[in-house]
Amino acid sequence: MIQPLHDIRVLDLSRVYAAPAGAMTLGDLGADIIRVEPPGGSDSMRDWGPFLHGESTYYLSANRNKRSIVIDLKSEVGREQFLELVKKSDVVIENFKSGTMKKLGIDYKKLKQVNPRIILCSVTGFGQNGPLGELPGFDPVIQAMSGLMDVTGQPDGEATKVGIPIADIITSVYVALSIVAAIRQRDFTGEGQSIDLSLLDVQIASMANVASAYLNTGMISERKGNQHNNVAPYQVFQTGDYPIMICAGNDGLYRKLCIALNHPEWADDKRFESNAQRKKHENELAEMIETELQKKSSEQWVSLLAEAKVPVGRVNTIEQALKQEQISYREGVESLESSYGTVKLLASPLKHSGLNIKTRYAPPTLGEHSEEILKELQSSNERVSSLNVRNQLI
Repeated sequence: MIQPLHDIRVLDLSRVYAAPAGAMTLGDLGADIIRVEPPGGSDSMRDWGPFLHGESTYYLSANRNKRSIVIDLKSEVGREQFLELVKKSDVVIENFKSGTMKKLGIDYKKLKQVNPRIILCSVTGFGQNGPLGELPGFDPVIQAMSGLMDVTGQPDGEATKVGIPIADIITSVYVALSIVAAIRQRDFTGEGQSIDLSLLDVQIASMANVASAYLNTGMISERKGNQHNNVAPYQVFQTGDYPIMICAGNDGLYRKLCIALNHPEWADDKRFESNAQRKKHENELAEMIETELQKKSSEQWVSLLAEAKVPVGRVNTIEQALKQEQISYREGVESLESSYGTVKLLASPLKHSGLNIKTRYAPPTLGEHSEEILKELQSSNERVSSLNVRNQLI
């Protein structure tokens, strides 16, 4: 089966998570992703534990479906190697600090001279311009600056970051989307373009209902713990053993919840007959619901509420989450053989009737495919074919 990006080659100069994960999604869709790193490597993710067969599990999470080549972009020979690859590529992804590509002599102006159809996607903390344009930006800093941390955590606790690098993860989706859009636009214009993605821009745009509430009414959302700023009951409740999340997001769902709890009269109680009223009496209602929930186990309540079509789920650990039958049925985890042993990875969530996504490459070791990739260039450049890549490998 032909993959939608089977004829697209991407040079991935990026590090850490946002840009590498975006490149990985393109690889899932069939693109040939060539990960370009300097001798000794430059991705700090390789150093972050825990480790499997000597490889960082953090690094593994963002680098499937890629090949790896070692090129020293600070050397003349390395730049020539890289530009030869650019001639035969469609996309370059980088997340250096603003201005680094120009210092290396491979900025968009230079890339476009070599290949007018090239697409450059640059990912930074704050963008290529503006008063913060030259500053480095890491996910927790972006979470703090965007207002996300201020609405996350317990009401009487401190502002709290999300437990995963959410700004990076959301940005990775925009990396893939913006590149696919640029490729599609190139189909009409025949020309490439540069893309300027900022983690702060993306996270601000992702503030969604919180931002809309402020922009249109002046409402500043508060930390509500596991409750919701606008809807009730919509929170975590303790059962007889483990906590569960219940989302009764409208009057109909609330009535179903009341019936399942064997208290249909709560649906007609004047204090709770509308969402506005339920929010006004939220804590009182939550206490009543939790008193009932503690009479049975989480497993019993999840079964009862699911049967009643009330959105519900147990608050799982990552171990419990990955062992769910639904995850297994949907093939959410895959096991691959690599040059460093067997590795388990989360699978791509993309599922199309006309698309069968397969992982072709496990995350590569540093320079694993250097000779293979350079051999592919031999027919087009005698100088490149004479370069001894082994001298650059660690």
